[in-house]
Amino acid sequence: MLNVLIVDDEPLALDVLETYIEKMPELNLVKRCSNALEANDALKSHGNIDLMFLDIQMPQLTGIDFVKTLTKPPMIIFTTAYPNYAIQGFDLNALDYLLKPISLERFMKAVNKAVEQAGLVAREQAPAPSASQGSDSLEFFFVKADKKLVKVNFEDIIYIEGLKDYVIIRLLNGRVITLQTMKSLEDRLPNGRFKRIHRSYIVGMDKITAIEGNMVEVMEKDKPKLLPIGKNYRDELLVMIDRNKL
Repeated sequence: MLNVLIVDDEPLALDVLETYIEKMPELNLVKRCSNALEANDALKSHGNIDLMFLDIQMPQLTGIDFVKTLTKPPMIIFTTAYPNYAIQGFDLNALDYLLKPISLERFMKAVNKAVEQAGLVAREQAPAPSASQGSDSLEFFFVKADKKLVKVNFEDIIYIEGLKDYVIIRLLNGRVITLQTMKSLEDRLPNGRFKRIHRSYIVGMDKITAIEGNMVEVMEKDKPKLLPIGKNYRDELLVMIDRNKL
């Protein structure tokens, strides 16, 4: 989860960003700031800020000038109503540049970029696991659903279904619906236990009961459920099945 600051002198802009952040399980809003000086204090008092949504046109100190004062800035996503600042923003290695009014779709795209970048940095900095230590130690994860964090045990997942901006996690007992992309959720699953079989489906390997043609069969509510296998995923699935001798 990425710790986030939002910095904007317009209260409405802050409200929009806060609403969007609440929809993203990957983000944790640490503080709202109305100017660069408040943001500077927040960065000092909260030393673990990963991402900052930063307005460019602000009184006293612009967002661009503020970034120039930081020795170790977090990931920056600039927000502004003025497209002519884009080049200056990217010259400062900004991760993205959002033009107001910001749509949820465009916001999600920028967040996914930040999550991917944070993952790359973490993998580069992480020590190599020992031979006796697996890369996936936890048996669960948390997702944001119904304005709360819900614990999901990996062993309970039958399959995961993508539906536009939402993901439905089908469980042995019930389901969880969360607002995020299939890719971001797939990256959080332990290797080898789950497989993407279609653009819209990820299946638990131990929940597969049969494969027939281009369909995977699982049991859902004691009834067989058929899931399609995309042609771009079939070969990898068969290789994994052969390796696990299912």
